[in-house]
Amino acid sequence: MLNIYGIKNCDTMKKAFRWLDEHQVEYQFHDYKKEGVNAELAATWVAKLGWEAVINKRGTTWRKLTDDVKENMNESNAVALMLEQPSVIKRPLIVKNNDVYLGFNAEQYTQALL
Repeated sequence: MLNIYGIKNCDTMKKAFRWLDEHQVEYQFHDYKKEGVNAELAATWVAKLGWEAVINKRGTTWRKLTDDVKENMNESNAVALMLEQPSVIKRPLIVKNNDVYLGFNAEQYTQALL
């Protein structure tokens, strides 16, 4: 079974849920807004993928940050930001075994999750 992290009402999350359901892939959903983010998990994601990939720079949460925060972003600051404002994490984030996948990509899902 895999774990999918994100926000339930996000359109991209809905696409991922639909794909997983259509392909009968079992998953456990972790809602950032309700459950927050574990510091160890956040640090693991950043270490595996880099903070630049994990942080959603196109989202509203990122755009609302001060220029100073954005300009001084680094690995440790990114983890702290993810804990404080989980909606800044790119969605969906899927963990299967030790692999981490970001965003919705049907082709990638077919290769990696089936």
